[in-house]
Amino acid sequence: MIRTLIIHNVALIEHITVSFHEGMVVLSGETGAGKSIIVDAVTLLLGGRADRELIRTGCEKASVEAEFETEPGNACADILGREQIDYDGQSLTFYREISMTGRNICRINGVPVPVSVLKETAACLLNLHGQSEHQFLADEEKHLSYLDLMGDECHQLLLTEIAEAYQRFITNHRAYAKIVKMNETRERREDILKRELEEMHKAAVQPGEEEKLAEESRLLHKASRIHEKISLICALTGDGGDRPDALHNLQTAAKELRNLSGEDPAFDKAAEKCESLYYELEEVMQDLNALNEKYDFDENKLNATENRLESVHRILKKYGPEETDVLLHQKEMEEEYRTLQELDSRLQKTGAEHKKLLAAYRAKAKELTESRKEIAAGFEQKMMAELKDLGMEHTIISVHFEENLTGKPIMPSPAGDDRISFLISPNPGEPLKPMSRIASGGELSRLMLAVKTIESGRSGVPTMIFDEIDTGISGRMAQAVAEKMISISRHQQVICISHLPQIAAAADHQYLVHKSVRNDRTVTEVEEMDSEQRRNEIARMISGAEGITQDAREYAGQMIEASRRKKTKTGKSGQPGNTDI
Repeated sequence: MIRTLIIHNVALIEHITVSFHEGMVVLSGETGAGKSIIVDAVTLLLGGRADRELIRTGCEKASVEAEFETEPGNACADILGREQIDYDGQSLTFYREISMTGRNICRINGVPVPVSVLKETAACLLNLHGQSEHQFLADEEKHLSYLDLMGDECHQLLLTEIAEAYQRFITNHRAYAKIVKMNETRERREDILKRELEEMHKAAVQPGEEEKLAEESRLLHKASRIHEKISLICALTGDGGDRPDALHNLQTAAKELRNLSGEDPAFDKAAEKCESLYYELEEVMQDLNALNEKYDFDENKLNATENRLESVHRILKKYGPEETDVLLHQKEMEEEYRTLQELDSRLQKTGAEHKKLLAAYRAKAKELTESRKEIAAGFEQKMMAELKDLGMEHTIISVHFEENLTGKPIMPSPAGDDRISFLISPNPGEPLKPMSRIASGGELSRLMLAVKTIESGRSGVPTMIFDEIDTGISGRMAQAVAEKMISISRHQQVICISHLPQIAAAADHQYLVHKSVRNDRTVTEVEEMDSEQRRNEIARMISGAEGITQDAREYAGQMIEASRRKKTKTGKSGQPGNTDI
Protein backbone atom coordinates (compact mmCIF):
# COMPACT_ATOMS: atom_id res chain seq x y z
CA MET A 1 0.00 0.00 0.00
CA ILE A 2 1.02 3.63 -0.47
CA ARG A 3 2.29 5.13 2.77
CA THR A 4 3.54 8.50 1.55
CA LEU A 5 3.13 10.51 -1.64
CA ILE A 6 5.37 13.55 -2.23
CA ILE A 7 4.64 15.85 -5.18
CA HIS A 8 6.87 18.76 -6.10
CA ASN A 9 6.16 21.44 -8.76
CA VAL A 10 3.47 19.52 -10.63
CA ALA A 11 0.94 21.94 -12.18
CA LEU A 12 -0.61 23.95 -9.30
CA ILE A 13 1.09 21.83 -6.65
CA GLU A 14 4.19 23.51 -5.30
CA HIS A 15 5.01 20.93 -2.66
CA ILE A 16 2.78 18.51 -0.79
CA THR A 17 3.44 15.43 1.32
CA VAL A 18 0.45 13.16 1.89
CA SER A 19 0.51 10.26 4.36
CA PHE A 20 -2.09 7.64 3.46
CA HIS A 21 -3.75 4.95 5.57
CA GLU A 22 -5.02 1.47 4.80
CA GLY A 23 -8.66 0.82 4.03
CA MET A 24 -10.76 3.24 2.03
CA VAL A 25 -9.42 6.76 1.46
CA VAL A 26 -11.37 9.48 -0.31
CA LEU A 27 -10.02 12.72 -1.79
CA SER A 28 -12.68 15.36 -2.30
CA GLY A 29 -12.80 19.05 -3.10
CA GLU A 30 -14.50 21.56 -5.31
CA THR A 31 -14.27 21.28 -9.07
CA GLY A 32 -10.95 22.71 -10.25
CA ALA A 33 -9.28 22.33 -6.88
CA GLY A 34 -6.61 20.07 -8.37
CA LYS A 35 -7.78 16.50 -7.71
CA SER A 36 -6.85 15.51 -11.26
CA ILE A 37 -3.30 16.79 -10.66
CA ILE A 38 -2.80 14.07 -8.06
CA VAL A 39 -3.92 11.49 -10.62
CA ASP A 40 -1.47 12.96 -13.15
CA ALA A 41 1.33 12.70 -10.58
CA VAL A 42 0.51 9.06 -9.83
CA THR A 43 0.39 8.39 -13.57
CA LEU A 44 4.01 9.56 -13.78
CA LEU A 45 4.98 6.97 -11.16
CA LEU A 46 3.21 4.35 -13.24
CA GLY A 47 5.48 5.17 -16.19
CA GLY A 48 3.05 7.47 -17.96
CA ARG A 49 4.06 10.03 -20.58
CA ALA A 50 6.34 12.77 -19.23
CA ASP A 51 4.42 15.82 -20.47
CA ARG A 52 6.37 19.02 -19.81
CA GLU A 53 3.03 20.81 -19.50
CA LEU A 54 2.78 19.20 -16.05
CA ILE A 55 5.77 21.20 -14.76
CA ARG A 56 4.71 24.17 -12.65
CA THR A 57 5.02 27.50 -14.47
CA GLY A 58 8.40 29.09 -13.85
CA CYS A 59 10.04 25.84 -12.70
CA GLU A 60 12.66 23.79 -14.50
CA LYS A 61 11.61 20.39 -13.20
CA ALA A 62 8.92 18.46 -11.34
CA SER A 63 9.08 15.29 -9.29
CA VAL A 64 6.87 12.65 -7.70
CA GLU A 65 7.95 10.24 -4.97
CA ALA A 66 6.02 7.48 -3.25
CA GLU A 67 6.84 5.11 -0.42
CA PHE A 68 5.10 1.74 -0.53
CA GLU A 69 4.64 -0.69 2.31
CA THR A 70 4.89 -4.20 0.86
CA GLU A 71 4.48 -7.82 1.85
CA PRO A 72 7.41 -10.26 1.52
CA GLY A 73 7.27 -12.36 -1.64
CA ASN A 74 5.12 -9.89 -3.57
CA ALA A 75 5.05 -9.87 -7.38
CA CYS A 76 7.67 -7.14 -7.81
CA ALA A 77 10.39 -9.08 -5.93
CA ASP A 78 11.44 -10.99 -9.07
CA ILE A 79 11.72 -7.76 -11.09
CA LEU A 80 13.84 -6.11 -8.41
CA GLY A 81 16.07 -9.18 -8.21
CA ARG A 82 16.52 -9.16 -11.97
CA GLU A 83 17.48 -5.47 -11.86
CA GLN A 84 19.80 -6.08 -8.86
CA ILE A 85 17.96 -3.58 -6.66
CA ASP A 86 18.27 -4.09 -2.91
CA TYR A 87 14.88 -4.87 -1.36
CA ASP A 88 14.08 -5.83 2.22
CA GLY A 89 10.62 -7.18 1.38
CA GLN A 90 8.89 -4.50 3.46
CA SER A 91 9.18 -1.12 1.76
CA LEU A 92 9.94 0.43 -1.62
CA THR A 93 10.53 4.00 -2.73
CA PHE A 94 9.68 5.13 -6.26
CA TYR A 95 10.91 8.44 -7.67
CA ARG A 96 10.42 10.14 -11.01
CA GLU A 97 11.62 13.54 -12.16
CA ILE A 98 10.83 15.31 -15.41
CA SER A 99 12.43 18.54 -16.65
CA MET A 100 11.92 21.21 -19.27
CA THR A 101 15.06 19.97 -21.02
CA GLY A 102 13.41 16.60 -21.55
CA ARG A 103 15.58 14.80 -19.02
CA ASN A 104 13.72 11.95 -17.33
CA ILE A 105 15.03 10.45 -14.07
CA CYS A 106 13.53 7.30 -12.55
CA ARG A 107 14.70 5.57 -9.39
CA ILE A 108 13.61 2.60 -7.31
CA ASN A 109 15.12 2.52 -3.81
CA GLY A 110 17.57 5.13 -5.05
CA VAL A 111 18.78 3.02 -7.98
CA PRO A 112 18.41 4.62 -11.46
CA VAL A 113 16.17 2.54 -13.74
CA PRO A 114 14.60 2.96 -17.20
CA VAL A 115 10.98 4.13 -17.36
CA SER A 116 10.01 0.65 -18.58
CA VAL A 117 11.29 -0.94 -15.35
CA LEU A 118 9.55 1.71 -13.22
CA LYS A 119 6.33 0.99 -15.10
CA GLU A 120 6.66 -2.79 -14.81
CA THR A 121 7.39 -2.67 -11.08
CA ALA A 122 4.76 -0.05 -10.19
CA ALA A 123 2.09 -2.13 -11.94
CA CYS A 124 2.65 -4.82 -9.29
CA LEU A 125 1.84 -2.35 -6.50
CA LEU A 126 -0.70 0.08 -7.88
CA ASN A 127 -3.73 -0.06 -10.14
CA LEU A 128 -5.08 3.27 -11.36
CA HIS A 129 -8.65 3.12 -12.58
CA GLY A 130 -9.37 6.28 -14.51
CA GLN A 131 -11.61 7.14 -17.41
CA SER A 132 -9.20 5.46 -19.84
CA GLU A 133 -9.72 2.19 -17.98
CA HIS A 134 -13.06 1.89 -19.74
CA GLN A 135 -11.02 0.88 -22.79
CA PHE A 136 -10.71 -2.48 -21.05
CA LEU A 137 -14.32 -3.16 -22.08
CA ALA A 138 -13.43 -2.76 -25.76
CA ASP A 139 -10.21 -4.77 -25.67
CA GLU A 140 -11.12 -8.43 -26.11
CA GLU A 141 -7.54 -9.58 -25.55
CA LYS A 142 -7.79 -8.15 -22.04
CA HIS A 143 -11.05 -10.00 -21.54
CA LEU A 144 -9.25 -13.33 -21.88
CA SER A 145 -6.45 -12.41 -19.48
CA TYR A 146 -9.01 -11.07 -17.00
CA LEU A 147 -11.02 -14.31 -17.17
CA ASP A 148 -7.81 -16.26 -16.51
CA LEU A 149 -7.15 -14.07 -13.48
CA MET A 150 -10.39 -15.39 -12.00
CA GLY A 151 -9.13 -18.99 -12.15
CA ASP A 152 -7.93 -21.03 -9.17
CA GLU A 153 -4.52 -22.64 -8.71
CA CYS A 154 -5.41 -25.55 -10.99
CA HIS A 155 -6.34 -23.11 -13.73
CA GLN A 156 -3.14 -21.13 -13.22
CA LEU A 157 -1.22 -24.40 -13.54
CA LEU A 158 -3.03 -25.07 -16.82
CA LEU A 159 -1.93 -21.66 -18.09
CA THR A 160 1.67 -22.52 -17.27
CA GLU A 161 1.35 -25.92 -18.94
CA ILE A 162 -0.23 -24.50 -22.12
CA ALA A 163 2.56 -21.91 -22.37
CA GLU A 164 5.17 -24.68 -22.00
CA ALA A 165 3.34 -26.91 -24.52
CA TYR A 166 3.22 -23.99 -26.94
CA GLN A 167 6.93 -23.28 -26.51
CA ARG A 168 7.83 -26.91 -27.22
CA PHE A 169 5.56 -26.93 -30.26
CA ILE A 170 6.69 -23.59 -31.71
CA THR A 171 10.37 -24.52 -31.32
CA ASN A 172 9.75 -27.70 -33.29
CA HIS A 173 7.42 -25.90 -35.72
CA ARG A 174 10.07 -23.38 -36.67
CA ALA A 175 12.67 -26.12 -37.13
CA TYR A 176 10.21 -28.21 -39.18
CA ALA A 177 9.25 -25.23 -41.38
CA LYS A 178 12.93 -24.55 -41.99
CA ILE A 179 13.54 -28.16 -43.04
CA VAL A 180 10.50 -28.15 -45.35
CA LYS A 181 11.75 -24.95 -46.99
CA MET A 182 15.23 -26.43 -47.37
CA ASN A 183 13.75 -29.52 -48.98
CA GLU A 184 11.99 -27.42 -51.62
CA THR A 185 15.31 -26.11 -52.98
CA ARG A 186 17.48 -29.04 -51.94
CA GLU A 187 18.51 -30.37 -55.40
CA ARG A 188 19.55 -26.97 -56.70
CA ARG A 189 21.40 -26.16 -53.50
CA GLU A 190 23.16 -29.54 -53.48
CA ASP A 191 24.44 -28.94 -57.02
CA ILE A 192 25.78 -25.52 -56.06
CA LEU A 193 27.46 -26.84 -52.93
CA LYS A 194 28.93 -29.80 -54.79
CA ARG A 195 30.52 -27.57 -57.44
CA GLU A 196 31.88 -25.11 -54.93
CA LEU A 197 33.23 -27.81 -52.64
CA GLU A 198 34.96 -29.50 -55.57
CA GLU A 199 36.55 -26.16 -56.44
CA MET A 200 37.67 -25.61 -52.85
CA HIS A 201 38.93 -29.17 -52.37
CA LYS A 202 40.86 -28.91 -55.61
CA ALA A 203 42.37 -25.61 -54.52
CA ALA A 204 43.22 -27.05 -51.07
CA VAL A 205 44.17 -23.66 -49.71
CA GLN A 206 46.28 -23.77 -46.56
CA PRO A 207 46.59 -21.12 -43.84
CA GLY A 208 49.33 -18.60 -44.71
CA GLU A 209 49.78 -20.05 -48.19
CA GLU A 210 49.18 -16.79 -50.08
CA GLU A 211 51.88 -14.98 -48.12
CA LYS A 212 54.27 -17.90 -48.52
CA LEU A 213 53.68 -18.11 -52.28
CA ALA A 214 54.03 -14.35 -52.70
CA GLU A 215 57.43 -14.43 -50.94
CA GLU A 216 58.55 -17.43 -52.99
CA SER A 217 57.49 -15.65 -56.20
CA ARG A 218 59.40 -12.54 -55.17
CA LEU A 219 62.57 -14.57 -54.52
CA LEU A 220 62.27 -16.47 -57.81
CA HIS A 221 61.85 -13.22 -59.75
CA LYS A 222 64.87 -11.84 -57.93
CA ALA A 223 66.90 -14.95 -58.82
CA SER A 224 65.77 -14.63 -62.42
CA ARG A 225 67.03 -11.06 -62.63
CA ILE A 226 70.35 -11.91 -60.97
CA HIS A 227 70.83 -15.00 -63.17
CA GLU A 228 70.20 -12.90 -66.26
CA LYS A 229 72.77 -10.27 -65.22
CA ILE A 230 75.41 -12.85 -64.28
CA SER A 231 74.95 -14.58 -67.64
CA LEU A 232 75.45 -11.27 -69.43
CA ILE A 233 78.62 -10.48 -67.38
CA CYS A 234 80.01 -13.96 -68.03
CA ALA A 235 79.36 -13.54 -71.71
CA LEU A 236 81.31 -10.27 -71.70
CA THR A 237 84.24 -11.39 -69.53
CA GLY A 238 84.63 -14.98 -70.56
CA ASP A 239 82.39 -17.99 -70.35
CA GLY A 240 84.77 -20.53 -71.86
CA GLY A 241 83.17 -20.39 -75.29
CA ASP A 242 84.82 -20.04 -78.68
CA ARG A 243 83.86 -16.39 -79.28
CA PRO A 244 86.25 -13.57 -78.21
CA ASP A 245 85.75 -12.32 -74.68
CA ALA A 246 87.63 -10.22 -72.12
CA LEU A 247 89.72 -13.11 -70.73
CA HIS A 248 90.75 -14.31 -74.18
CA ASN A 249 91.59 -10.80 -75.30
CA LEU A 250 93.72 -10.13 -72.20
CA GLN A 251 95.58 -13.37 -72.72
CA THR A 252 96.23 -12.51 -76.42
CA ALA A 253 97.34 -8.98 -75.54
CA ALA A 254 99.86 -10.27 -72.94
CA LYS A 255 101.28 -12.71 -75.45
CA GLU A 256 101.74 -9.99 -78.11
CA LEU A 257 103.33 -7.66 -75.58
CA ARG A 258 105.84 -10.39 -74.65
CA ASN A 259 106.78 -10.65 -78.31
CA LEU A 260 107.64 -6.95 -78.29
CA SER A 261 109.68 -7.07 -75.09
CA GLY A 262 112.98 -7.34 -77.11
CA GLU A 263 112.19 -4.02 -78.73
CA ASP A 264 111.65 -2.16 -75.50
CA PRO A 265 111.67 -3.28 -71.83
CA ALA A 266 108.49 -1.24 -71.29
CA PHE A 267 106.53 -3.83 -73.26
CA ASP A 268 107.53 -6.37 -70.66
CA LYS A 269 105.97 -4.31 -67.89
CA ALA A 270 102.83 -3.83 -69.94
CA ALA A 271 102.66 -7.61 -70.51
CA GLU A 272 102.93 -8.21 -66.76
CA LYS A 273 100.03 -5.85 -66.10
CA CYS A 274 97.88 -7.60 -68.72
CA GLU A 275 98.71 -10.97 -67.19
CA SER A 276 97.82 -9.58 -63.70
CA LEU A 277 94.48 -8.29 -65.00
CA TYR A 278 93.85 -11.66 -66.60
CA TYR A 279 94.26 -13.50 -63.29
CA GLU A 280 92.14 -10.96 -61.40
CA LEU A 281 89.37 -11.23 -63.97
CA GLU A 282 89.64 -15.00 -63.78
CA GLU A 283 89.03 -14.79 -60.01
CA VAL A 284 86.00 -12.56 -60.68
CA MET A 285 84.65 -15.21 -63.04
CA GLN A 286 85.07 -17.84 -60.36
CA ASP A 287 83.12 -15.64 -57.89
CA LEU A 288 80.41 -15.07 -60.48
CA ASN A 289 80.09 -18.79 -61.10
CA ALA A 290 79.66 -19.32 -57.35
CA LEU A 291 76.98 -16.60 -57.21
CA ASN A 292 75.27 -18.12 -60.23
CA GLU A 293 74.98 -21.38 -58.35
CA LYS A 294 73.63 -19.50 -55.27
CA TYR A 295 70.93 -17.79 -57.31
CA ASP A 296 70.02 -20.86 -59.25
CA PHE A 297 66.94 -20.15 -61.33
CA ASP A 298 64.26 -22.68 -62.33
CA GLU A 299 61.81 -21.20 -64.80
CA ASN A 300 59.40 -24.15 -64.42
CA LYS A 301 59.30 -23.57 -60.66
CA LEU A 302 58.54 -19.87 -61.20
CA ASN A 303 55.69 -20.69 -63.58
CA ALA A 304 54.27 -23.25 -61.17
CA THR A 305 54.44 -20.76 -58.29
CA GLU A 306 52.77 -18.03 -60.35
CA ASN A 307 49.98 -20.39 -61.40
CA ARG A 308 49.40 -21.55 -57.81
CA LEU A 309 49.38 -17.98 -56.54
CA GLU A 310 46.83 -17.01 -59.17
CA SER A 311 44.64 -19.97 -58.16
CA VAL A 312 44.85 -19.01 -54.46
CA HIS A 313 43.99 -15.38 -55.29
CA ARG A 314 40.91 -16.51 -57.17
CA ILE A 315 39.70 -18.66 -54.25
CA LEU A 316 40.39 -15.92 -51.70
CA LYS A 317 38.52 -13.37 -53.76
CA LYS A 318 35.51 -15.66 -53.98
CA TYR A 319 35.46 -17.12 -50.45
CA GLY A 320 38.02 -15.07 -48.44
CA PRO A 321 39.48 -12.61 -47.83
CA GLU A 322 41.74 -14.80 -45.66
CA GLU A 323 42.66 -18.48 -45.96
CA THR A 324 40.99 -19.09 -42.58
CA ASP A 325 37.78 -17.59 -43.96
CA VAL A 326 37.95 -19.99 -46.90
CA LEU A 327 38.46 -22.99 -44.63
CA LEU A 328 35.62 -21.88 -42.33
CA HIS A 329 33.32 -21.38 -45.30
CA GLN A 330 34.34 -24.77 -46.63
CA LYS A 331 33.52 -26.38 -43.27
CA GLU A 332 30.10 -24.68 -43.19
CA MET A 333 29.32 -25.81 -46.74
CA GLU A 334 30.38 -29.36 -45.90
CA GLU A 335 28.06 -29.35 -42.90
CA GLU A 336 25.23 -27.92 -45.00
CA TYR A 337 25.86 -30.54 -47.68
CA ARG A 338 25.74 -33.32 -45.07
CA THR A 339 22.52 -31.80 -43.69
CA LEU A 340 20.96 -31.85 -47.15
CA GLN A 341 22.08 -35.43 -47.66
CA GLU A 342 20.36 -36.38 -44.36
CA LEU A 343 17.31 -34.19 -44.98
CA ASP A 344 14.87 -37.01 -45.71
CA SER A 345 15.43 -38.68 -42.36
CA ARG A 346 15.36 -35.35 -40.50
CA LEU A 347 12.16 -34.37 -42.29
CA GLN A 348 10.52 -37.62 -41.28
CA LYS A 349 11.70 -37.43 -37.66
CA THR A 350 10.84 -33.74 -37.15
CA GLY A 351 7.48 -34.17 -38.88
CA ALA A 352 6.53 -37.02 -36.55
CA GLU A 353 7.59 -34.94 -33.55
CA HIS A 354 5.61 -31.98 -34.94
CA LYS A 355 2.39 -34.04 -35.00
CA LYS A 356 3.06 -35.35 -31.50
CA LEU A 357 3.71 -31.91 -30.00
CA LEU A 358 0.73 -30.38 -31.80
CA ALA A 359 -1.53 -33.13 -30.46
CA ALA A 360 -0.18 -32.56 -26.95
CA TYR A 361 -0.82 -28.82 -27.28
CA ARG A 362 -4.36 -29.34 -28.61
CA ALA A 363 -5.20 -31.68 -25.75
CA LYS A 364 -3.95 -29.16 -23.19
CA ALA A 365 -5.74 -26.32 -25.03
CA LYS A 366 -9.00 -28.27 -24.93
CA GLU A 367 -8.55 -28.81 -21.20
CA LEU A 368 -7.90 -25.10 -20.77
CA THR A 369 -11.01 -24.22 -22.77
CA GLU A 370 -13.17 -26.39 -20.51
CA SER A 371 -11.65 -24.73 -17.45
CA ARG A 372 -12.31 -21.29 -18.92
CA LYS A 373 -15.92 -22.14 -19.63
CA GLU A 374 -16.40 -23.13 -16.01
CA ILE A 375 -14.80 -19.87 -14.87
CA ALA A 376 -16.90 -17.95 -17.41
CA ALA A 377 -20.12 -19.38 -16.00
CA GLY A 378 -19.12 -18.28 -12.50
CA PHE A 379 -17.98 -14.89 -13.77
CA GLU A 380 -21.32 -14.31 -15.51
CA GLN A 381 -23.23 -15.04 -12.31
CA LYS A 382 -20.94 -12.88 -10.16
CA MET A 383 -21.10 -9.97 -12.59
CA MET A 384 -24.89 -10.07 -12.76
CA ALA A 385 -25.08 -10.21 -8.96
CA GLU A 386 -22.75 -7.22 -8.65
CA LEU A 387 -24.67 -5.29 -11.30
CA LYS A 388 -27.95 -6.07 -9.54
CA ASP A 389 -26.57 -4.37 -6.43
CA LEU A 390 -25.64 -1.44 -8.66
CA GLY A 391 -29.16 -0.99 -10.08
CA MET A 392 -28.69 -3.00 -13.28
CA GLU A 393 -30.75 -5.97 -12.12
CA HIS A 394 -32.05 -6.81 -15.59
CA THR A 395 -28.59 -6.92 -17.12
CA ILE A 396 -27.41 -10.16 -18.71
CA ILE A 397 -23.69 -10.81 -19.03
CA SER A 398 -22.33 -13.53 -21.30
CA VAL A 399 -18.80 -14.68 -22.06
CA HIS A 400 -18.80 -15.48 -25.76
CA PHE A 401 -16.34 -18.09 -27.00
CA GLU A 402 -15.65 -17.36 -30.66
CA GLU A 403 -16.02 -20.34 -32.98
CA ASN A 404 -13.54 -21.06 -35.74
CA LEU A 405 -15.59 -20.75 -38.93
CA THR A 406 -12.67 -20.60 -41.36
CA GLY A 407 -12.34 -24.36 -41.66
CA LYS A 408 -8.62 -23.99 -41.06
CA PRO A 409 -6.81 -25.03 -37.88
CA ILE A 410 -6.05 -22.21 -35.46
CA MET A 411 -2.38 -21.47 -35.05
CA PRO A 412 -1.36 -22.33 -31.48
CA SER A 413 -0.64 -19.46 -29.09
CA PRO A 414 0.87 -19.22 -25.60
CA ALA A 415 -2.63 -18.54 -24.21
CA GLY A 416 -4.42 -21.44 -25.90
CA ASP A 417 -6.96 -21.55 -28.70
CA ASP A 418 -9.71 -19.41 -27.17
CA ARG A 419 -10.90 -16.06 -28.46
CA ILE A 420 -13.50 -14.55 -26.15
CA SER A 421 -15.47 -11.35 -25.65
CA PHE A 422 -17.75 -10.09 -22.91
CA LEU A 423 -21.30 -9.51 -24.18
CA ILE A 424 -24.03 -7.58 -22.38
CA SER A 425 -27.74 -6.91 -22.62
CA PRO A 426 -28.61 -4.06 -20.20
CA ASN A 427 -32.34 -4.17 -20.87
CA PRO A 428 -34.90 -7.02 -21.14
CA GLY A 429 -35.54 -8.09 -24.71
CA GLU A 430 -32.38 -6.50 -26.07
CA PRO A 431 -29.85 -8.75 -27.85
CA LEU A 432 -26.42 -9.39 -26.36
CA LYS A 433 -23.84 -6.93 -27.66
CA PRO A 434 -20.13 -6.32 -26.99
CA MET A 435 -19.49 -4.26 -23.86
CA SER A 436 -17.71 -1.70 -26.02
CA ARG A 437 -21.07 -0.63 -27.45
CA ILE A 438 -22.41 0.46 -24.07
CA ALA A 439 -22.68 4.24 -24.44
CA SER A 440 -23.90 5.40 -21.02
CA GLY A 441 -21.20 6.80 -18.76
CA GLY A 442 -23.09 5.57 -15.72
CA GLU A 443 -23.31 2.04 -17.11
CA LEU A 444 -19.61 2.06 -17.99
CA SER A 445 -18.73 3.14 -14.46
CA ARG A 446 -20.89 0.48 -12.87
CA LEU A 447 -19.59 -2.23 -15.19
CA MET A 448 -16.01 -1.37 -14.34
CA LEU A 449 -16.80 -1.21 -10.63
CA ALA A 450 -18.38 -4.65 -10.83
CA VAL A 451 -15.27 -5.94 -12.61
CA LYS A 452 -12.98 -4.36 -10.01
CA THR A 453 -15.07 -5.75 -7.15
CA ILE A 454 -14.76 -9.29 -8.49
CA GLU A 455 -11.08 -8.72 -9.18
CA SER A 456 -10.31 -7.40 -5.67
CA GLY A 457 -8.15 -9.77 -3.69
CA ARG A 458 -7.15 -11.75 -6.80
CA SER A 459 -4.93 -9.36 -8.76
CA GLY A 460 -2.25 -9.25 -6.07
CA VAL A 461 -2.06 -5.46 -6.47
CA PRO A 462 -2.28 -3.98 -2.96
CA THR A 463 -3.48 -0.47 -3.90
CA MET A 464 -6.29 0.60 -6.21
CA ILE A 465 -6.93 4.24 -7.12
CA PHE A 466 -10.33 5.19 -8.55
CA ASP A 467 -10.74 8.41 -10.50
CA GLU A 468 -14.14 9.35 -11.92
CA ILE A 469 -15.64 5.99 -10.89
CA ASP A 470 -18.82 7.88 -9.99
CA THR A 471 -19.31 9.36 -13.46
CA GLY A 472 -23.01 9.41 -14.40
CA ILE A 473 -24.37 8.08 -11.10
CA SER A 474 -26.15 9.66 -8.16
CA GLY A 475 -28.73 9.01 -5.47
CA ARG A 476 -29.39 5.38 -4.60
CA MET A 477 -26.79 4.14 -7.07
CA ALA A 478 -24.19 6.32 -5.42
CA GLN A 479 -24.82 4.49 -2.15
CA ALA A 480 -24.53 1.14 -3.94
CA VAL A 481 -21.21 2.22 -5.45
CA ALA A 482 -19.99 3.32 -2.02
CA GLU A 483 -20.80 -0.12 -0.60
CA LYS A 484 -18.88 -1.77 -3.42
CA MET A 485 -15.91 0.44 -2.66
CA ILE A 486 -16.10 -0.66 0.97
CA SER A 487 -16.15 -4.27 -0.20
CA ILE A 488 -12.99 -3.77 -2.30
CA SER A 489 -11.24 -1.98 0.57
CA ARG A 490 -11.51 -5.15 2.66
CA HIS A 491 -8.84 -6.68 0.40
CA GLN A 492 -6.90 -3.68 -0.87
CA GLN A 493 -6.06 -0.11 -0.04
CA VAL A 494 -8.56 2.00 -1.96
CA ILE A 495 -7.92 5.65 -2.82
CA CYS A 496 -10.92 7.25 -4.46
CA ILE A 497 -11.27 10.71 -5.93
CA SER A 498 -14.96 11.53 -5.76
CA HIS A 499 -17.53 14.31 -5.68
CA LEU A 500 -20.33 12.13 -4.22
CA PRO A 501 -21.19 12.49 -0.53
CA GLN A 502 -22.22 8.84 -0.28
CA ILE A 503 -18.75 7.68 -1.30
CA ALA A 504 -17.03 10.26 0.91
CA ALA A 505 -19.11 9.15 3.91
CA ALA A 506 -18.03 5.54 3.33
CA ALA A 507 -14.33 6.39 3.68
CA ASP A 508 -12.13 5.35 6.56
CA HIS A 509 -10.11 8.52 5.98
CA GLN A 510 -10.88 11.63 3.95
CA TYR A 511 -8.62 14.32 2.50
CA LEU A 512 -9.57 17.77 1.25
CA VAL A 513 -8.00 19.02 -1.97
CA HIS A 514 -8.25 22.81 -2.14
CA LYS A 515 -6.59 25.87 -3.66
CA SER A 516 -5.05 28.81 -1.84
CA VAL A 517 -2.94 31.81 -2.73
CA ARG A 518 0.63 31.97 -1.46
CA ASN A 519 3.08 34.71 -2.47
CA ASP A 520 0.64 35.86 -5.16
CA ARG A 521 0.62 32.35 -6.69
CA THR A 522 -2.22 29.82 -6.69
CA VAL A 523 -1.28 26.50 -5.15
CA THR A 524 -3.13 23.24 -4.61
CA GLU A 525 -2.91 21.70 -1.15
CA VAL A 526 -4.07 18.43 0.38
CA GLU A 527 -5.06 18.08 4.03
CA GLU A 528 -6.38 15.14 6.02
CA MET A 529 -9.67 16.04 7.72
CA ASP A 530 -10.79 15.29 11.26
CA SER A 531 -14.35 14.24 12.11
CA GLU A 532 -15.78 17.76 12.21
CA GLN A 533 -14.07 18.79 8.99
CA ARG A 534 -15.41 15.65 7.30
CA ARG A 535 -18.96 16.50 8.31
CA ASN A 536 -18.58 20.00 6.92
CA GLU A 537 -17.04 18.77 3.66
CA ILE A 538 -19.70 16.11 3.09
CA ALA A 539 -22.37 18.72 3.97
CA ARG A 540 -20.86 20.94 1.26
CA MET A 541 -21.05 18.07 -1.22
CA ILE A 542 -24.73 17.57 -0.28
CA SER A 543 -25.70 21.25 -0.36
CA GLY A 544 -23.89 22.17 -3.56
CA ALA A 545 -24.34 25.78 -4.63
CA GLU A 546 -26.77 26.50 -1.78
CA GLY A 547 -23.95 26.55 0.77
CA ILE A 548 -23.60 24.43 3.88
CA THR A 549 -26.86 24.20 5.81
CA GLN A 550 -27.41 22.82 9.29
CA ASP A 551 -29.66 20.11 7.86
CA ALA A 552 -26.90 19.10 5.45
CA ARG A 553 -24.38 19.00 8.31
CA GLU A 554 -26.67 16.78 10.39
CA TYR A 555 -27.40 14.54 7.40
CA ALA A 556 -23.67 14.26 6.71
CA GLY A 557 -23.10 13.08 10.27
CA GLN A 558 -25.86 10.50 9.86
CA MET A 559 -24.29 9.22 6.64
CA ILE A 560 -20.88 8.83 8.27
CA GLU A 561 -22.42 7.04 11.26
CA ALA A 562 -24.45 4.73 9.02
CA SER A 563 -21.31 3.72 7.09
CA ARG A 564 -19.45 3.19 10.38
CA ARG A 565 -22.17 0.88 11.66
CA LYS A 566 -22.27 -1.06 8.42
CA LYS A 567 -18.51 -1.62 8.44
CA THR A 568 -18.58 -2.52 12.15
CA LYS A 569 -21.25 -5.12 11.43
CA THR A 570 -19.61 -6.70 8.37
CA GLY A 571 -16.00 -6.14 9.45
CA LYS A 572 -12.87 -5.90 7.36
CA SER A 573 -12.05 -9.23 5.71
CA GLY A 574 -14.83 -10.88 7.70
CA GLN A 575 -13.46 -9.68 11.05
CA PRO A 576 -15.02 -7.11 13.45
CA GLY A 577 -14.79 -3.73 11.79
CA ASN A 578 -12.71 -0.68 12.54
CA THR A 579 -14.94 1.89 14.24
CA ASP A 580 -12.47 4.76 14.03
CA ILE A 581 -13.64 6.47 10.87
